Amino acid sequence: MLKKKLAQFEFVTLMASLMSIVALAIDALLPALDIIGVTIGVTQIADNQLLITMIFLGLGIGPLFFGPISDSFGRKPVVYMGFLLFIIASFICIFATSIEMMVVGRILQGIGLSAPRTIAIAMIRDIYSGDYMARIMSFVTVVFLLVPIIAPALGKFVLDHYNWQAIFYIQLIFGLLVSFWFWKRQAETLDVSKRIKFTSNIFLDGLKELLKYKTTMGYTLISGFIVGSFMVYLSTSQQIFEQQYNLKEEFPYIFGLLAIAIGSAIFLNGTLVLKYGMEKLVTTSLFAFFVISLLYIVLFYNSPNPNVVILLIFFGIQFFAIGFLFGNLRALAMEPIGHIAGIGAAITGFISTIMAVPISTYIGRFVITSTLPLFIGFLVCSILSIVILMYLKVSAKKNDKRII
Repeated sequence: MLKKKLAQFEFVTLMASLMSIVALAIDALLPALDIIGVTIGVTQIADNQLLITMIFLGLGIGPLFFGPISDSFGRKPVVYMGFLLFIIASFICIFATSIEMMVVGRILQGIGLSAPRTIAIAMIRDIYSGDYMARIMSFVTVVFLLVPIIAPALGKFVLDHYNWQAIFYIQLIFGLLVSFWFWKRQAETLDVSKRIKFTSNIFLDGLKELLKYKTTMGYTLISGFIVGSFMVYLSTSQQIFEQQYNLKEEFPYIFGLLAIAIGSAIFLNGTLVLKYGMEKLVTTSLFAFFVISLLYIVLFYNSPNPNVVILLIFFGIQFFAIGFLFGNLRALAMEPIGHIAGIGAAITGFISTIMAVPISTYIGRFVITSTLPLFIGFLVCSILSIVILMYLKVSAKKNDKRII
C-alpha cells in the first residue's frame, strides 16, 4: 500500500512538473516585461502583453500536432519532441532583437511546451476517469501552482543580479531536469493495443468524433471563456501593480499571494469533488465568478481604482472561484472521450486557447489606467459560460426523460 501511494505521489509530482514549465515560462518573465520591451524596441507598453499572450497561442496550436501523434506512437516520444522545440525556441528568445523575433520565439516556446502539457493530461486520462480523474487533476494542479507562487520572485531576483536573458536559461535548465526525470521514471501509459493508426485524416476523424459529444464541446467553450478572462489578468498584472499602483518591488509577492488563492481552491477541490461531484462545483463557482464581477463593477463604475487591499480581496475571491473551474472543466470535457484521449486533449485545448487568446488580447488593450475593464471582461465571460452551462443541463434533462 505504501509503495502504491509513493508511486502515485511521484506520478502526480512528475505530471505537475511537466505542466509547470509552462508556468515558469510565463510567470518568471512578468517582472522583466518592461525591460525586455525596451531592449527589443517596443514603443507601446500594451505590446509587452504579446510576450505573454503569444505563448498561449503556441500552446493552443501545438496539441493539434502532438495529440494525434501520441495516440498513434505513444505518449513519451512526443514529450521529447516538445522539449527539443522548446530548447530551440528559447534561444530564439534569448537572441531576439525585435518584437517580431520575440513573438516568433514565444509562439514556438508555446508549441514546444504544449507537448508535455497535453501529454500530462492524456496520461492522467489513460490511468484515471470520472471524479477520480478530477481529484488527480486537482492534486497535479496544486503542485503545478507552486511555480506561479515563486516564479515572479525568482524572475525578479535573476533580473536584479543578472539580466533578462538569464530567466530563459533557468527555464532551459528546469526543462532539461524534468525531461531527464520523465525519461528515467515514467512508463508509457498508452498500451500498443489501444493505439490508433496514424493517417492523414486522424485530425478530421478525431474532430468528427469529438463533435458527437455535446458535453465535451460545451465544457470546452466554457473553459475558453474562463481561461481567456484569466489570461487578461496574467498579461496585465505587471501593468496593474507596477504602473497603476506603483508597486514594482511588491509585485512578485502580490502575484504569488493571489496564486495561493487559486491553489487553495484546487486543493479543496481534490476532496470536495468526491463528495459533491464536478458539475455542482462548476455551477457554484461560475455563479460566484459572476456575482463578484458584477459587485466590483457596481461599486467602482466610473470611479478611480480602489485601494490595493480591496482590489486584492476581489481578485482573491475571483481566483478562489476559478480554482474550482480549471481542473473540473477539463475533466468534464475529457470524460466522454477517453478512447481518443490524445487527440481529444489536443482539440479541446486548441479550441479553448484559440478562444482565450483574442479574448485576452482585446480586453487587455483597455486595461491601461483602470482595472474596471478587467472585471467587465470577467462579467461578460461568466455570463456566456453560465448560458452554455444551463443549455447543457437542460439538454441532459431532456435526454434523461427520453431514456425513461
